[in-house]
Amino acid sequence: MSHIGSYENRIKDFNWSLSEQELGYKAGDKINIGWYCSDRICKLGKAGKKALIWEDFQGNVKEYTYDDIRVLSNTIADYLQKRGIQTGQRVCLFMDRIPELYIGFIGVLKMGGIVQPLFSAFREESLFTRLNNAETTAIITQKKLLPTIRKIRDQLPALQHIIVVDAGDAPLKEREVPMNMEGMPRVEQFDVFSSTAETPSVLHYTSGTTGQPKGAQHVHYSLISQYLTSKWVLDLQDNDIYWCNADPGWVTGTSYGIIGPWSNGITQAVLDSGFNADRWYSFIEKHRITNWYSAPTAIRLLMKEGTELVRKHDLSCLRHLSSVGEPLNAEAVIWSQEAFGKPFHDTYWQTETGCIVVSNYPGMPVKPGSMGKPFPGITATVLDMKTYEPINDVGKVGLIALRPGWPSMIRCYWNNPEGYKNKFKNGWYLTGDRSSIDKEGYFWFVGRDDDVINTGGHLVGPFEIESALLEHPAVAESAAVAKPDKVNMEVVKAFVALKPGYDVNEDLELEIMNFIRKRLSPLAMPQEIEFVKSLPKTRSGKIMRRVLRAQEFGEPIGDISTLEND
Repeated sequence: MSHIGSYENRIKDFNWSLSEQELGYKAGDKINIGWYCSDRICKLGKAGKKALIWEDFQGNVKEYTYDDIRVLSNTIADYLQKRGIQTGQRVCLFMDRIPELYIGFIGVLKMGGIVQPLFSAFREESLFTRLNNAETTAIITQKKLLPTIRKIRDQLPALQHIIVVDAGDAPLKEREVPMNMEGMPRVEQFDVFSSTAETPSVLHYTSGTTGQPKGAQHVHYSLISQYLTSKWVLDLQDNDIYWCNADPGWVTGTSYGIIGPWSNGITQAVLDSGFNADRWYSFIEKHRITNWYSAPTAIRLLMKEGTELVRKHDLSCLRHLSSVGEPLNAEAVIWSQEAFGKPFHDTYWQTETGCIVVSNYPGMPVKPGSMGKPFPGITATVLDMKTYEPINDVGKVGLIALRPGWPSMIRCYWNNPEGYKNKFKNGWYLTGDRSSIDKEGYFWFVGRDDDVINTGGHLVGPFEIESALLEHPAVAESAAVAKPDKVNMEVVKAFVALKPGYDVNEDLELEIMNFIRKRLSPLAMPQEIEFVKSLPKTRSGKIMRRVLRAQEFGEPIGDISTLEND
């Protein structure tokens, strides 16, 4: 189990000061994430070590050492400072997964700006909402994305700098300026901003269920959690080649796609290409990926392609597999064991938590379908949904709650104090998710609080229904939601996407119904199955059940700006 140590030993007398000591940080010191992810690693003698292996959709590869990251982030920081951008101002990164996105993230932090990463697939309305709310000063982008920005920039008086990383000879308009990261004179030395623990660092926007997206404000001290959880939960080791599938527009892509690996001095690989199972396996094989952090949606898509494709590639390099974004169905864990010879370890956390809070810790027995146990230093429980008191009954479902105070918890929602205040009850942070805890302390996800189905006064979680459906050989993806019912208030309706080679017909529907009848209680049985080509998902891979539910109830669907195909 390498440097991790057993779970039991780690939770005894745990203190976050252990992470501070490893990072050489003491309370009251300056702490700048950008410096810790580049300059510090060079000072440790790893200047020549590969920090980033980047590959585009055409197979072109670029490689950067830690010294490259240090100097190029200095260069970007210096450029921004000379443009007149001030510390504390919001600088948006609106790019594909190109090197400038990752190195620019470090550069903005070094000059004291607040990084605001957004998905490059956002259209003008989604982009406007977030830039307007944050009163963003600058946006770093690509020329192909300029038409989207130009449609809204006149409505954004705070947006003074539109910085184009690949402008070339393209004609630029007012407020638009070029920045050629590798073509500019390199800045060897830069006076990194003296941020402290509570200095704002990253502003991540979450998708609102009904209202506007909320800006989750992180601080530089979040590094303390992100560094140690990367090391212990993801089992990052010095000789790893690590691949995190997540786009930095999503918190996983920053906490564990930039900060976690680079603060640990790890080599990470990035594939700037969409999903393609054969391409993904080729990428793992080509770069000898050892440590892979993926998402249940991607894993289910890989399952859809079967194990034969896996066998065509030499994936013996893979050492540790982890998953994030949605709960990982038991079937996916069992399949990964068959396909890769090792299980995916589910990890649970949120934009607001900043780091992994419950997980299948390496070396701990994996119970397929379970979220695992709380990370050392995280106090987690389930609360009664009326009294907000901890539930002591084994197996009883309640609201997942965390005791505030871990380093990477967000400090506020941007300009939304009421929304932030509502996340806390009785001294607990409420995640908005429901779970039970078994006698060994493992958490078992039931569903989002607003996804749980109330049928005849009995609460049914979508996760167990979807997991049962996924066990059927024809089912590729599934989602279970409530639909209105005159007798029971709500009943279960399932949406199912089939694997290639299966056609929709009444016999198949009956076969699936009979199959899951043996696995589910009568209350959890779907009253209807609707076959669909695909399910609505966010760009981070979460199934948007509320979109399906709203359609059934004829209700407004709320914010869908992070919908994959909006």
